[in-house]
Amino acid sequence: MGYELRESDVYGLAQQVGAIVRRRGEELFFQLCPYCHGGESRDKDTFSVNLTSGAFSCFRSGCGKKGHFVELCRDFGYPLDFGEKQGRQYRKFPQKPVEVREPAVEYLKSRGIGEEVARKYRVTCRRDDPSILAFPFYDEHGVMQFIKYRNTRHQPGQGNKEWCEKDGKPILFGMDRCTGSGRLILTEGQIDSLSLAQAGLENAVSVPNGKNGFTWLGPCWGFLEAYSEVVVFGDNEGGEITLAPEMQKKSPIRVKVVRPEDYLGEKDANDILRKYGPQALATAVENAREVPLPKVVELADVKAVDLNSLPRIRTSLPEVDKLIGGIFPGQVVLLTGKRGEGKSTFMSQLVAESLEQGWPVFVYSGELTDYHFKRWLDFQVAGPDWVRTSFDAYGEPRYSLDAATVEKINSWYRGRAYLYDNNALEGEEMEGLLETVEKAVKRYGIKAVFLDNLMTAMSDDPKSDLYRQQSQFVHRLKLLAVRQDVAVVLVAHQRKGSAQPKGAPVDDNDTIMGSGDITNRVDTVLLYARPEEGADCDGLLRVTKNRLFGRLTRKGEEVKLFYSASTKRISSKGSSLRHYGWEANPEEEPLLPDLPF
Repeated sequence: MGYELRESDVYGLAQQVGAIVRRRGEELFFQLCPYCHGGESRDKDTFSVNLTSGAFSCFRSGCGKKGHFVELCRDFGYPLDFGEKQGRQYRKFPQKPVEVREPAVEYLKSRGIGEEVARKYRVTCRRDDPSILAFPFYDEHGVMQFIKYRNTRHQPGQGNKEWCEKDGKPILFGMDRCTGSGRLILTEGQIDSLSLAQAGLENAVSVPNGKNGFTWLGPCWGFLEAYSEVVVFGDNEGGEITLAPEMQKKSPIRVKVVRPEDYLGEKDANDILRKYGPQALATAVENAREVPLPKVVELADVKAVDLNSLPRIRTSLPEVDKLIGGIFPGQVVLLTGKRGEGKSTFMSQLVAESLEQGWPVFVYSGELTDYHFKRWLDFQVAGPDWVRTSFDAYGEPRYSLDAATVEKINSWYRGRAYLYDNNALEGEEMEGLLETVEKAVKRYGIKAVFLDNLMTAMSDDPKSDLYRQQSQFVHRLKLLAVRQDVAVVLVAHQRKGSAQPKGAPVDDNDTIMGSGDITNRVDTVLLYARPEEGADCDGLLRVTKNRLFGRLTRKGEEVKLFYSASTKRISSKGSSLRHYGWEANPEEEPLLPDLPF
């Protein structure tokens, strides 16, 4: 890991694998991912390498490959120079025996550390000032790479208490005394690692530059990897153990941390040794608890849930509900199909069903004006008993609702239905929309979010990567659904033509317009299509992805749907006439049950 990233190496690897690349800011995008080659749909520009950090990733969740540039070079056989000439030049120290001087031995004795340990670790003091301890740092091969000093008579405000020889290679103190396997104990200071050695605990090391300095991690990466776990025995600062947070993020091996209660009210390992003896240190190390990884839980701790008991939005289409169970909080449902085939109508009917079932809703309609969307939903909510029919001069039917009906429906919407204001759209649509959705969920208690459609939510910046935008947008939607416990329905168009190679079987989920990563990130995919001319229905619905229940429909097994031009409603064979709650007269007194006497 001593490698320092060079842009020339990134471009060199790209050339070696035959990649077409383009740079955007600090990201170098490969036209095709070298691992998955864009999948069956040959998705482009889904793979990038950060030219500053060296991190690489493929945004296709079907691939999802990520890591550091060094690993990428390893996988594709690109040679890297890990020698010191590549990066910083470290100082070479004279490799001569260190004389362990008596003042150093005596000082360590005053800290509970015996002469044997002092000599084993070659702790000495300066010739010109016996009060200044010298700690030589030897690597695993016994080569001195670093020297640190400590003023044992330091007074606050009188210079530095600790300092290092200039240009030494930052490594861990005590590496040369470690076994190279098993458990490694990591402390903040050299006195602390010596205290652990005094207690008979093997593989105790300390960092060169305190709790905030992790320059040692690169040079010592290979050394760390030889161990099965590292126990962090940092300083106890008010119940927070130093070194632990960063080690948890950066360590290549399993990390444990000494529990705050095992410090017995003391600050560090040396204080524990002097007050409570070596056994207290041994106990603290043995009781160290593993630092859980973010987003990782014990399977046994996961609460068992009966899916049938979960709240969900029923679609009002029995055949569809039988397949997908309804639309659940935490889910993202993708509704797709060709343009103009009824997706938006189906989505707005789901809005009506959500309201009827007591789910406050937020709606984004990117292709319709606010009043157009509301008019369409009003008809669906009203139903056949309230729609007026007239005919124009050409004999074509025209449908309308009277003002009183609309006012009742508005009262039913009030405080439960919210619409994104399309007049407010100004550049960076994706960011603004997602932020607004999240705020609305929190402020208005939204439980169901409907977005129509994916393409209109994207930025029109020609310099931005559309596929990456789409992947990130759907990813953030999924996070919002899970974290805020809301159901999300997202509309996305199908491509005009199939991206499949000639003769290859067509996967319906690969025909969705945009990034192939979209369908990988959602939970359910519903494909809405028009039937062939002369069919006995107006629409066909297929389930092409069903993460929760696994039930899918093949061609010929589609749910047949029927459309009413007057009410804009969609029904299925098993549907019944739907009456929504606005029709109830709130002024009527409910009938009371008879008394039992």
